[in-house]
This record gives sequence, C-alpha cells and structure tokens, in this order.
Amino acid sequence: MKRSTFPPLSKAMLSRFAKLGQKKYRDIEGLFIAEGLRTLRELLDHLPEPGMLEALILDEGALDRMSGLKRFSGKVFLADRESCARLAETATPQGVFGVFRKQPSGAATSSSHDRRSLIVALDDVQDPGNVGTIIRTAAWYGAEAVICGEGTADPYNAKAVRSSAGSIYAVRHYAVPSLVKELHRLRKEGYMISAASLDGTDYRSFTGWPDRRALVVGNEANGISRPVIDLADRLLLIPHAGKRPNVESLNASVSAAILTAALSFV
Repeated sequence: MKRSTFPPLSKAMLSRFAKLGQKKYRDIEGLFIAEGLRTLRELLDHLPEPGMLEALILDEGALDRMSGLKRFSGKVFLADRESCARLAETATPQGVFGVFRKQPSGAATSSSHDRRSLIVALDDVQDPGNVGTIIRTAAWYGAEAVICGEGTADPYNAKAVRSSAGSIYAVRHYAVPSLVKELHRLRKEGYMISAASLDGTDYRSFTGWPDRRALVVGNEANGISRPVIDLADRLLLIPHAGKRPNVESLNASVSAAILTAALSFV
C-alpha cells in the first residue's frame, strides 16, 4: 500500500508507547506492545474484539509484508528507523509493532468452567520466555486458564509475548498476590492440586483423576515453594531415561508441556 495512506507516528504517541517496555506503564495504561511479523499476524487473527487493538506501527518496508491493513483504518501509523529502535526490544527489529489492550483482569469463576477443566499455575516462574511458552502450551491443550503466582514474570513482558508467539489471547491468564490462597479456592471448587516435583512419584502411575485438575509449575532453580508442596494433593515426577540423568532437571516450560499434555488426556 502507498505510504501516503497512513499518517506518521506522532512524538506524543511514540513517547507513550515506548514506555510500555516497563511493567509500571503497562499496568497504568492497560496496554502492552508486541513486536515481529509472526507475533503480530497471530494476535491480529485472534483479536477477541477489534477494540483490543490500539495501534499498528510499521516502517515503510513492512507495508508490503502486512496484508489486510484496511480493516484497521485509523489505527495504522508509519514510523522511521529511529522511532522503531525506541520501540524495539530485539537486536534486529523487523519494523512491525502492535499496541494491544490486556485481557480483562480478575480470576475466572466456577460458573465459567466446563465440567472437565485443567488450570496451569505458575509458582515464581521468573523467566518471561518460559511464561510465554507455557501460555502457548496451555492454549494448545485447551487449558481453562493460566495463573501467575507471586514472583512470576509478567505475561505482557515483550519476551513473554514473543515466546507465546502471539497466543496471549488464546487462553485466560491472570495474576494473584497469593498462589496458595488461589489454589485453596480452586480446591473448594473441586480441583485436585498437582505439582511438578523432583521428589514426587512418576506421573504415569497415578489413576483416578477428577474432571477438574490444577497443575503447578515451579521456579526454574528452586522448584515448587514449600507452602504449595504442603497443600498439593499429588507431586508429579517426570522420570528420566537410564540409571542416572545427564542433567540436573528439565526446563520449566518443557516440564509444563509434558505434564500439561499428560493431564489433558487422563
């Protein structure tokens, strides 16, 4: 499309959107910024509603790589290289950015759950790449929600959004000040609480799973916190091959993927 079709990004908008790299401003504005062609395409294809898009920001070279821009009339802006550099969180920006509204806040209620339900809870998962990957995995396996406990990286961190590959709207996710309290609430709603643990029992040996189950994934270095371990109904171990493992443990997102898949089909 022609460059003249879209207005330039104003200095005021650039200043406002550049601040979204900080969680404080994401929380104040209720917005987040996403970067990259693949991420933007998936986000735009799965917008819950058109109003969730605040702005699309492109450099001139990106115009030919983005299709269907007419449907976002009034929300597409052109930016020069310097402006793109201010917005970018990557070393080699593609010149494609989107500013989106966050999901509505607040925990899901029991009335919104199907009879069969899986919830994934994150206990101090600090790497935003792991958080984004777990969100995408949870969406793939049809999880009801992802809960971000205290210490867990912001799902709207730029790295988390990239790692989710644009699936940030594909599953409900919300943060809680106390994961223990939230797990107690879920237990009252009929959820069995299971936690990934090196001190657990081979996850394949468990039977008698209820229709509602919650899986807790822990910190990359320290695993599940003691208060969560103490309330868990089942501790799940992913067995290694051979007599001794060649590494200390699995990556948090890999552990989450294995156990989410397992709990989705039992």
